[in-house]
Amino acid sequence: MQRHSSVSSRRPTVADYLAMARPDHWIKQIFILPGIALAFLHHPVPIATLVLPLIVGLASAAAVASSNYVLNEWLDKQRDAFHPTKSQRPAVAKDLSPVVVKLFYLTLVAIGLGLAASLSTLYLVTIGAFLASAVLYNVPPLRTKDRVYVDVLSEALNNPIRLTLGWAMVDPTTLPPSSLLGAYWMSGAFLMAIKRFAEYRTVAATDNIERLGLYRTSFRFYTENSLLISSFLYAQMASFFLAVFLIKYRIEYLLSLPFFAALFASYLHVGLKHGSSAQTPEKLFREKTLMMLVALLTLALALLTWIDVPWLDQLTNPQFIQLPWGQD
Repeated sequence: MQRHSSVSSRRPTVADYLAMARPDHWIKQIFILPGIALAFLHHPVPIATLVLPLIVGLASAAAVASSNYVLNEWLDKQRDAFHPTKSQRPAVAKDLSPVVVKLFYLTLVAIGLGLAASLSTLYLVTIGAFLASAVLYNVPPLRTKDRVYVDVLSEALNNPIRLTLGWAMVDPTTLPPSSLLGAYWMSGAFLMAIKRFAEYRTVAATDNIERLGLYRTSFRFYTENSLLISSFLYAQMASFFLAVFLIKYRIEYLLSLPFFAALFASYLHVGLKHGSSAQTPEKLFREKTLMMLVALLTLALALLTWIDVPWLDQLTNPQFIQLPWGQD
């Protein structure tokens, strides 16, 4: 009787296959929104003309993101078995059909590419980059997720890709500024490094480090210190690119830097918590302080978009204060 029950428990359902697409992770497409807003400021168009492109674009991005999740879960099923929570994923816990999984993946890819092709060449190329990033990250022989530090940097590339997707929905004739793409990339690297830091601490506290290395090869080379130090480097680089963008395109936005700094610090605080929600970014909305800072930053940027502060222009001109005793 127990054996029959065990076999039944591993028999997959339609819900198990759909769960591989992780619709609860679609919240991550929020990183597309700044691209939409900034492209609109750069290239204002009638709001009515944006409704359909935004719906189609977001649906395309969600489909491709889900195809990437399916690829990730299927190829990682043997390693995820060593993780305390990911071992409960359908690909690990159920006897899924390889044929059904592949068809599901290809269907999601076809939907994403089909919708993208109806928008613009830029959007289609960027969606292609979104798909390619998942292949490079998950598929041997490259499989960048197994390479120390490269895993973080390659996964973080999804951030500037998402920014460009949002931009392309509004203005398919230009690319976002390189400084903004750099800031988005390094910000994503910071988020991913803190995620791994939280994951390392959680697993290491309940199991041995060797088991952690079986889950992901790169963890054989990471330590808590190396992950924390690398996240600090990514935060510094993100601040550099961000400052370049703000000074170059709208210097008033410099006044929002304290909110950006507070947001980085708050996310680090979240990452340091026991059982941190940084391990599951789709649940970060439960962090009230973090969400409050996001709201304040959004408000500050909105106000600074319309408020001019002329004296800030002096920051771009080299000036030296002449001391009284230095004069002849």
